[in-house]
Amino acid sequence: MGCVRFAGNERVMRMTTIAQQIEAALTQALAPARLAVIDDSHLHAGHAGARAGGESHFTVEITADAFAGQSRVARHRLVNAALADLLAGPVHALVIRAKAPGE
Repeated sequence: MGCVRFAGNERVMRMTTIAQQIEAALTQALAPARLAVIDDSHLHAGHAGARAGGESHFTVEITADAFAGQSRVARHRLVNAALADLLAGPVHALVIRAKAPGE
């Protein structure tokens, strides 16, 4: 996956990994104080949903103010909403560890 931007008359292609896309989407949606995106795909090689090139199974460890006072289910819904496009496409599985600051 990547994005295309134009610089003057030249076309510049910047490739991004799925992990980088996850990080960007969560940063934009939830402004986390802490965020770790871990590619666990190598642990699932040969399993259903595993892609040959990896980048299909991830763990997200995120701390954000948006999670304060929210249940575990509500926190997961916020993360899933922010990543809806990726979860519908290249991401097969996602482990979410969501905390509010101070937890």
